[in-house]
Amino acid sequence: MTGAPTSAKTGRRPATPSSLPGVAVEKVDSRYLESLIGYNARRAALATIDVFLERMAVYDLRPVEFSALSLIRHNPGVTSRQLCGALGVLPPNLVGMINRFEKRGLVMRRPHPIDGRAQGLHLTDPGETLMAQAEVTASRLEQDVASRLTEHERATLMMLLQKIYL
Repeated sequence: MTGAPTSAKTGRRPATPSSLPGVAVEKVDSRYLESLIGYNARRAALATIDVFLERMAVYDLRPVEFSALSLIRHNPGVTSRQLCGALGVLPPNLVGMINRFEKRGLVMRRPHPIDGRAQGLHLTDPGETLMAQAEVTASRLEQDVASRLTEHERATLMMLLQKIYL
């Protein structure tokens, strides 16, 4: 048997607050979780992603798709390999995504000017139009979800988060 040590007298585990009958929690104590970076980052991400999914539905874009198209928009000619590295996406997952973008008429492939084996990714005119609108929507939703932060606090938060993953 694993877990808490048993009492020598009774052979039973000592009572813990969660095992006592009749104990009611009036206010949930989340201080420990709130001391964890991952917990706080995840809670903030969930709040942001919920709004993102709602507002990006009109563009039929999920977060990773938005990110990929934004990188292509701001880096015309970027290769799939470069996108995988920038997004932390596995190549098979990116291939399917790029194929879906092509079917939607958002992205086209062109021969890479230096690496003859690679192809550069470029937005089509409809892809450029969609992403121009989607990025305005993304900027507005960022302002909305961070409305309780000052500009200085927002900049500090971005810098601190980036120190963790960059």
